Parts: sequence; structure tokens; C-alpha cells
Amino acid sequence: MEEKAKERGKEEKSFFEEKPLLDHLRELAIRLRRIIAALAISFFFYFMTGYEWINIDPLQIPFLGISISKIPIPYPSFYDSIAVQVTKFFIYHELPANTKIIIINLFDPIYASLYVSLYLALLTSLPLIIIRETWAFLAPGLYKHEKKIFKLTMIPAFLLFFSGSLFAFLILIPLMFDMISFYTESLGPAVEPTISLSSFISTTFLLMGSLGLAFEMPLIIIGLTYLRIVKASTWRNYWRWGVLVSFIIAWIISPGTTGGVMETIIGLSLSSLYFLGMGISFLVEKKRES
Repeated sequence: MEEKAKERGKEEKSFFEEKPLLDHLRELAIRLRRIIAALAISFFFYFMTGYEWINIDPLQIPFLGISISKIPIPYPSFYDSIAVQVTKFFIYHELPANTKIIIINLFDPIYASLYVSLYLALLTSLPLIIIRETWAFLAPGLYKHEKKIFKLTMIPAFLLFFSGSLFAFLILIPLMFDMISFYTESLGPAVEPTISLSSFISTTFLLMGSLGLAFEMPLIIIGLTYLRIVKASTWRNYWRWGVLVSFIIAWIISPGTTGGVMETIIGLSLSSLYFLGMGISFLVEKKRES
């Protein structure tokens, strides 16, 4: 007990040690420059670089039993960049066969590549650079238990975001376009199902990003319980509010073009995540008290 008290006292002493404001601002500027540089490099890599698969002699990876016969070789390319290839992938895998992409604005293809490049840059830089630099800036002012929970949540946070984006890509976006196509066909042959390129890209990636953030709900619930801010019993007592908030988030995220179908699917999914977070929070609280 005495050792724990001494350790706690050292943490509090180091926490309350103040540095000159200029030092904090200088360190913050350095961290921000690194984040911006990483985002810029990633952005231009996706926007200005293409890749081509090259056949090689089969390469056996030890311990995994995997044989590689092709490797991607990057090369400078503006018209067939990674962003362009990702855009084409989404067009040919997400849109119904009878729906056509149209260009309303002359620069829509470039805007689409810019949008996709920025999303990919954020997705790849977030776990590698942004979180690391944010952690390096905040860590000196955190207690030991706060540092522990931050480290434990880094990988789950990224996996939940990826799961939410994947859920939107595999289920919600195809469902949305199928229902829009169905409504369009019900109007007769005089109406042709079309969508602008900019609208398609912005809607698709906005939905993927929004649902990825919404899937962080159980992690937030568990974190608040671990930090003793909200008791696990509180999540159980106010579960109706949790379900209500889940459906409000679903209403905000959904484009609102499927007659409530997408809102219901997202709301039920987030409600399930709420109950999952609530159940794990009880386990966290029980383990902490034992």
C-alpha cells in the first residue's frame, strides 16, 4: 500500500509540474507538422501513384506456408492512380447494374479522386501517425491508469471503425442503391436511373466514415466505466435512452431515401453494440472490484 501511495504521489507531482506555455505550443506545433506531413505524403501517394502486379518466382514465406507469385509495383500515374482504381472498384461493386454514373460538373472525376485520396490518407495515417503523435503529446500529463486504457483502446478503436465501414460497404450501401433503383423503375421506362459521380463518391464515403465512428459506441461505454465516470448499472438502468440515441444517430447518418429501412438496420445494429458495451462494462467493473 505504501509503495502504491508513493507511486501515486510521484504521478501527481509529475502531472502538476507546469512547463512554460511556449514549450507546450512548440511541441504541439511539431506534432501537428508531423501529422500534416504524413497526411500530405499519403494523400499524394494515393492521388499520383498507380500500381501494377508483376509475376515473380513463387516466394515461400516461412512459418506461414504462404506462396507469393505476384507483387504490386508502384509507378507515377495520374489517370490510373490508386484513388482512380478504388473509385472504379466502388462503382462496379456498389451500383446496381441498371444504374449509370453521369458527370454533371467538368471536374467531377478529379473531385472524386481527391475525395477518395483524402479518405484513404486519413484511414492509413490514423493508426500509424495521428494516434501515435497524439499519444506522445498527451502521455506526459496522464496518470498510469489513463495511459493503460489509452493503449488498450487503440487497436479496438481502429478495428471497430474498420468494421463499421465494412458493414456500410457490404450491406447498407448496396441496399440503399438497390432500393433507389427499385423506386426509379416503379416510375416507368421514361425515368432512367442515374447518379452523379460526385454525389455517389461523397455519399458512399460519408456513410462509411459516419458508421465507422458510430461503431465506437461500445468502446466509449467501456472506457467511461473503466474510468469510474459512469457505473455499469447506469447503462442498464437507462438502456431505453441508449436505444433512442442509437436510432437518432441512425436517422442522422442515413440519407433517408429508403423509407426507414436503413434507419432501422443502423438503429438495431447500434442498439446491439450498446448492449454489448453494457455487458462488457459489467465484467470490467466486476474485475476491478475483485
